[in-house]
Amino acid sequence: MSTGGAFGGNRGLRPIPPEKGIFPLDHLHECDAEKKEYLGCLKSSSNKSEQCRHLSKKYLQCRMAKNLMAKQDMSELGFSGVKELDSAGDKNKESLEH
Repeated sequence: MSTGGAFGGNRGLRPIPPEKGIFPLDHLHECDAEKKEYLGCLKSSSNKSEQCRHLSKKYLQCRMAKNLMAKQDMSELGFSGVKELDSAGDKNKESLEH
């Protein structure tokens, strides 16, 4: 007689969720614009994610702002050197004008 569940797990113990990787789905589509922008960038860059890192950062920032994931420093998520494209573009534009 087996004491485990259907897949060998113990039904008497509560599972402990992982520290990262699980967060609520965006059922209200609060960050759809950011997601679509990022996916569009991936598609246009032949899935080269490095070219779209600024949009990935923007999407994660949206999720944190809407409480769809835990707030965390962006450098802990690997975005220590990633700047917003718009602000970097504005700075370059200003330096060309002067």
